[in-house]
Amino acid sequence: MSVDKVNYHDVEPVGDAMHFLREPLGCEQLGLTVVECEPGWTGKEHDHGEQGEEEVYLLLDGNATIVADGEEIALESGDALRLSPDTTRQIQNGDTESTFVLAGAP
Repeated sequence: MSVDKVNYHDVEPVGDAMHFLREPLGCEQLGLTVVECEPGWTGKEHDHGEQGEEEVYLLLDGNATIVADGEEIALESGDALRLSPDTTRQIQNGDTESTFVLAGAP
């Protein structure tokens, strides 16, 4: 049995918000990220078409908009959104702090 443990607070954030946990946990397929967004924070527009990685965004707290292929999708606490690999996506946080959990895998 192989078990790895990490506290996301111990992982240096990228872009002042994103705690990437794949490497610290030694994951081979699953990407896991915790995003702590300040009011008005906007993430980088991107897709995962080349990697073939679908993602699920789970908004734990706050409110935010995901722009998916140009469509704005409003999220409230507890909402989850699945994004196919070739979907262009961007997080646009609302006017309060928000916390997301992002999971992705091929």
